[in-house]
Amino acid sequence: MKVPDVVAARHAAILDAARRTGSVSVDELAEQLAVTPQTIRKDLNILARQSMLTRTHGGAVVISGTDNLAYPERRAVAAPTKAAIGAAAAALVPNGASLFINIGTTTEAIARSLVDHRDLMVITNNLNVVDILGGRPGIEVIAAGGRVRASVRAVVGALAIDFIRGFRVDMALIGASALDPDGTFLNFDVDEVRVSQTIIRHARRVLLAIDATKVGRAAPVRVGDMADVDYLVTDADDAALVTACADAGTEMIRPA
Repeated sequence: MKVPDVVAARHAAILDAARRTGSVSVDELAEQLAVTPQTIRKDLNILARQSMLTRTHGGAVVISGTDNLAYPERRAVAAPTKAAIGAAAAALVPNGASLFINIGTTTEAIARSLVDHRDLMVITNNLNVVDILGGRPGIEVIAAGGRVRASVRAVVGALAIDFIRGFRVDMALIGASALDPDGTFLNFDVDEVRVSQTIIRHARRVLLAIDATKVGRAAPVRVGDMADVDYLVTDADDAALVTACADAGTEMIRPA
């Protein structure tokens, strides 16, 4: 069953607060989100059943940094910012380019901003990107083959990696689940990471698009660091991250 947008947004806000502080209380969340304590208790129970939080008396605590949010919650987090990041990233893509686009809600925002480009070849393991760009005039979309992770509509596994190795594209447009201030970017799923690393190795230039809510977030699997990235498009304003980009020669671009 599809989670209503308003509920998904509230769940995302609860999870963001829990990640920032380590724990949340029913009364504080009810006041912050302008809903009843009963609504918050129901939300916390749902999130606990989804193994995103552990319920405590009067609230909940974070479980760990080993699991990502469910996809509807991810899409709701910082949605306007992701749209702005998507537009800024798409502005760096010239007509006539060949592209990789990996999975993620931010890369989907980039795809939405590419719909008026012309003469693009887009290779992707993101089935949502196929839906967004497939059939658009002047855009050829090639979907990677392999095992489908239905929960995120991603194609992963050895077949997808072998498929991607057959290309050498102008630019890879990638996202990540977490970004350390030292420039290391991370994800939650080993199979997704292996596909992303293959994408990076088979692109002439790499653009990483990531919003500020992911800076300092915990995720267990390393994808790469700023030495692998030509452009970082982000709304984050972190001094250590600015230094990491400067040291690696990565151009840091903030959305309008």
